[in-house]
Amino acid sequence: MNYFQKRLLSFRYAFQGIGTLVKTQANARIHILAAILVILGAWLLDCTNTEWAILILAIGAVLAAESFNTALEFLTDLVSPEQHELAKKTKDVAAAGVLFLAIAAVGIAIFIFLPKILQLLFI
Repeated sequence: MNYFQKRLLSFRYAFQGIGTLVKTQANARIHILAAILVILGAWLLDCTNTEWAILILAIGAVLAAESFNTALEFLTDLVSPEQHELAKKTKDVAAAGVLFLAIAAVGIAIFIFLPKILQLLFI
């Protein structure tokens, strides 16, 4: 297998991972719905290129964090199938990381969208 074929295969694995994420994680589906709404809002509110870049970065960060959290949960379940306090703490702290980023992303959306919405309401 040559280098190019290996790279294509790595993309295939990544897309399989996205499929697993979407199929198994309700929170990932919620994040994807939120991302679609943010993209629609950015388009309707005529965001600048810089605002788009910030919003896309926030969306990507939240989805990546959700992916890492899910991978860590799968790995924790593999190495500790029985309930264990450290396994619980591992999962809880990973989920907290997603929550931190999701809260920051909401803050970014408010910071970008609120002035635009207020301007539309009070023109």
